[in-house]
Amino acid sequence: MSGPGSSRDTGALLLPGWEHDYSGKVRELFVPTPSPRRDEELERQPRVLVVATDRVSAFDHVLEPGIPGKGELLTQLSLWWFDQLDDVPNHLLPPDDVSPIPDAVAGRSMLCKVLEMLPVECVVRGYLAGSGEAEYRRSGTVCGIPLPPGLQSGDRLPEPIYTPAWKAPQGQHDENISFERTVELVGEETATALRDASLRIYSRAAELASDRGLLLADTKFEFGIDPVTGVLTLGDEVLTSDSSRYWDAEAWRSGNRTDSFDKQIVRDWLAAHWDRSEHTPIPRLPQEIVERTASRYRELLTRMTGA
Repeated sequence: MSGPGSSRDTGALLLPGWEHDYSGKVRELFVPTPSPRRDEELERQPRVLVVATDRVSAFDHVLEPGIPGKGELLTQLSLWWFDQLDDVPNHLLPPDDVSPIPDAVAGRSMLCKVLEMLPVECVVRGYLAGSGEAEYRRSGTVCGIPLPPGLQSGDRLPEPIYTPAWKAPQGQHDENISFERTVELVGEETATALRDASLRIYSRAAELASDRGLLLADTKFEFGIDPVTGVLTLGDEVLTSDSSRYWDAEAWRSGNRTDSFDKQIVRDWLAAHWDRSEHTPIPRLPQEIVERTASRYRELLTRMTGA
């Protein structure tokens, strides 16, 4: 992570026409500075500037140092995916003279509609991996959904499964929940729409990834309601290395099912060098781990987009 006042410390940046509103683990949000010239337009369509930083998190902690260029890599991949999914309503707004994107954060920012975000992370799993694999070893289920016996690490599931999670407040752990619990949180109509949209987007994305020799093992989406139109709208980042697990298809067929294009390198190193105790300081990431992770992020962007 960059030091205070640096070009990568977006929370410390002074952006003309924007005020800092919120700091997440890896993103910063800015809202337009009030101005008589802007107020009427902003009232019609409230907006927020979402800036991706180079910070990296694992096990709900922000680590040091960050991954150089990560914010730009993830933003460009999200923008590419939003373009591919042009039939899915999303939160992007075109830059305009009312709220232009400042040069200081160009390339790692998205100008977005303000949504009424839903408290559900919409996770879709197409392969046995991660926390789902650990649960399957214990009980033969993933997020309570029974799966056939005998599945091995990284196996393709009979069909993609929807395993939502409750979005906990910052500093707390997200919690896997059932579809029935989702209905309690957002109502049956919205819960069904979230599930159906998530499975549909995953299937489309998996096809596009497959065309490029990649497997989309799992991913998560976030949705909100557009307060202007009332339409369910895809928000946040989408199908990036931070929100998804990608594998090389040829490596997967040869039996290598752990070499993913995401921050698994960081998770594995941290798990081997930190007991996750609140009494033990979080170690700094070695430069070799930082460079390997950045390389995998770049490779995924290149393979998916050709950029």
